[in-house]
Amino acid sequence: MYKIYINDNPLFLIDEDNLAAWQTQYPAAFAGRYSGQVKTLFHYIDLLEKATAPRIVGIYTGDLSGLVADFRSLFKYLEAAGGLVFNTEKKALFIFRREKWDLPKGKIEPGETPPRAAIREVQEETGLDEVSIVRDLCSTYHTYREKGKRVLKRTWWYEMQTNEENLIPQIEEDIELAVWVDLPAFIEEKPEWYHSIGDVVETWSQAQ
Repeated sequence: MYKIYINDNPLFLIDEDNLAAWQTQYPAAFAGRYSGQVKTLFHYIDLLEKATAPRIVGIYTGDLSGLVADFRSLFKYLEAAGGLVFNTEKKALFIFRREKWDLPKGKIEPGETPPRAAIREVQEETGLDEVSIVRDLCSTYHTYREKGKRVLKRTWWYEMQTNEENLIPQIEEDIELAVWVDLPAFIEEKPEWYHSIGDVVETWSQAQ
């Protein structure tokens, strides 16, 4: 199963063997069977791109790999990487940009591995020098439009650690703040963040 955020609403691509479990988890969601006609996928994409209220949509099929390939064919595909960084006091690093809390991340450069790109982006966006990866967390997917074209971006996420404290937000990337937070308390405050960032935090929480 794949979860792809469109307009910050989740679209699930589901193997039909897992449909019942998915519907139990999301009883109010809309689900449709994939006909195999690629152009019909635009119906679901438009449904979420134009949504004015939160929506959850699922597309199910007996050929999940084929559905994923067809869906991806409608987009320019990019990959990015980023990190959930903790300091020696077990506080987590968050940035604030474009009116939402976020985690440092960015596009993978040609020839870069996702881990190397994640470390570089954290360093560039927060001013940290010494950052190391603790473990893989997850990947998230979201779509957006760029110069009139639809883009599908996969972001590789890693838990990281640093011994440094001083943070310098990268202003040229619209980052207004870079701060250390007590993560459990921060979650309780229900911060305004993208749902994909919530997924990264939830993945980390579940592993504790």
